[in-house]
Amino acid sequence: MVNQVQRGDGTLSSRSDSSAASASGGDSSKESSRCSTPVLDADRTDRLRYKMRRRMESGDHWFSLEFFPPRTASGAVNLISRFDRMGSGGPLFIDITWHPSGDPGSDKETSSMMIASTAVNYCGLESVLHLTCCNQSKDNISRHLSKAKHLGLKNIMALRGDPVGSDWEEEEEGFNYAVDLVKHIRSEFDDYFDICVAGYPTGHPEAHSYKEDLIYLKEKVAAGADFVITQLFFRAETFLKFEEDCRPSGSPCVCVQGYQSLRQLVKLSKLEVPEEITRVIEPIKDNDAAIRNYGIHQALEMCRVLLDSGRVPGLHFYTLNREVATMEVLRQLGMWQEDPRRPMPWAVSAHPKRKVEDVRPIFWGSRPKSYIYRTQDWDEFPNGRWGNSSSPAFGELNDYYLFYLKSKSSKDALLVFEVFTCYIAAQPNRKGHKVMCLPWNDEPLAPETNMLKDELEKVNTRGVLTINSQPNINGKPSTDPIVGWGPPGGYVFQKAYLEFFTSSENVNALLKVLKKYEPRVNYHIVNVHGRNLTNAPDMQPNAVTWGIFPGREIVQPTVVDPVSFMFWKDEAFALWIEQWAKLYEDESPSRMIIKYIHDNYFLVNLVDNDFPLDSCLWQVIEDMFELLQTGLDTGDEQATIFPY
Repeated sequence: MVNQVQRGDGTLSSRSDSSAASASGGDSSKESSRCSTPVLDADRTDRLRYKMRRRMESGDHWFSLEFFPPRTASGAVNLISRFDRMGSGGPLFIDITWHPSGDPGSDKETSSMMIASTAVNYCGLESVLHLTCCNQSKDNISRHLSKAKHLGLKNIMALRGDPVGSDWEEEEEGFNYAVDLVKHIRSEFDDYFDICVAGYPTGHPEAHSYKEDLIYLKEKVAAGADFVITQLFFRAETFLKFEEDCRPSGSPCVCVQGYQSLRQLVKLSKLEVPEEITRVIEPIKDNDAAIRNYGIHQALEMCRVLLDSGRVPGLHFYTLNREVATMEVLRQLGMWQEDPRRPMPWAVSAHPKRKVEDVRPIFWGSRPKSYIYRTQDWDEFPNGRWGNSSSPAFGELNDYYLFYLKSKSSKDALLVFEVFTCYIAAQPNRKGHKVMCLPWNDEPLAPETNMLKDELEKVNTRGVLTINSQPNINGKPSTDPIVGWGPPGGYVFQKAYLEFFTSSENVNALLKVLKKYEPRVNYHIVNVHGRNLTNAPDMQPNAVTWGIFPGREIVQPTVVDPVSFMFWKDEAFALWIEQWAKLYEDESPSRMIIKYIHDNYFLVNLVDNDFPLDSCLWQVIEDMFELLQTGLDTGDEQATIFPY
């Protein structure tokens, strides 16, 4: 619901500044929770309440998704993966509930604060953090709000909260009503946070009357709330009457997933399930699939009535941390929009201080969450160009098992070359299991990388173990579904790039071959001990992705930076041990093979600067193998030319 509530005198009250709300221009109507193309953040015209207003003015319906913190660390890993999948459908925002018994404001991986922070910083999702008055002093609440602001959270859902026991106990040093929490947030943090409050279409269970509860809702709005999300309901007419009575708009929806989930929802919301629903559900209560199908049907019918009324701009879904039913409803409503366009070639963070960031080294292309983690303490982020920093302050990555960085790699070493090849080919290995990820790549091949699939498969079978690559692109439209990024009407460019691990024998041959490709090909070669060789002029960064857009300067979002590469190599080599070798027993053959590669192989990156021509990098690799074969055929030993 958007904050536009009727006062007692019949006028309308709205905190939104319409001039600021429309400042972002004509392409705003398709905004989602994904962070938009970075721009200067002088007046925060990107804030959630303005996004809502722009969508209302343009007539574009939106949806939002609610999640709760999981109980276990593995559940947190799964939930973050679900954020990535469900975020692709274009929710305007997500929200994370607050559970007083689960230490919600702590640094635990299962806390509400950390889950919401991860959604913003590592998944790039506009997020609303619930905050309740329950068992909290005023000082504790202020500390939670300060921490949320520091973590980049910009939106709070202010709630009284459910009592821990059967009855609410007075908070002597805290607040007993949501309206007091709203006032406190505005008093202590002024207008920094967008504030959401709860509305009850049938009245709060503890209110003396429905009309009295409407008065309380308007008090919360007058205290500084920006929009309202209502409690769930089972009939569309329930909400439409409520909307008519208080004149806000927006609507929550729940897709029944199973009998137990329905019972839990009813218990939490203190609502009665309509008799016509229980009559259908009772006979099939042991058949979750049947109940889910019925729930999808009911949700679709109700959502269509709400949207067709012209009085509901958005739907809020209680997902129960599941995705199938919610996604199916949204697809059938035509609201699930997987836009292939990307604001940047890499995953964008939604933290306010990173709003201007538009350049990153390419090395973390498949590990964006790790890059964000290692640069989280930066005060400023590159904008326009990377520059030539002699000592970028990348944080140490000592804990490879932080829940939002944890790899999904499976325990399956077999032959290492085969693992890489099966990953590239998306084919089953000899045990019949598909290799869907690697420690350096948590997801299957991106569509862009698929353009190189045949060549990548060939070189991996021969011991060039690729972990990052991109094709050369010469002036493709920015709307191209595979390589496009940025606003429409532009053109994008790329230099061919290849990054891989390979043996010292291959490296010695490669260095000989590379002499005939200079200066067209830039290279950087390093081992785990830091011995390295590069032909990068004066250790300068090399732009490998750039775009030209109407009315803007050239944007170069991806670079190959020799200094940053030395920080990346520590992480890249450590992944062999931290996320692969440790899956196996000490002294086991699999672990010994992986450790040998870690200790003896080199990490190589190659850039073909002549982007208008077909990439020469595959010929470079072929020449390397031919040189090695020539040496074997003649019986000559390869001289070691890499400096030790």
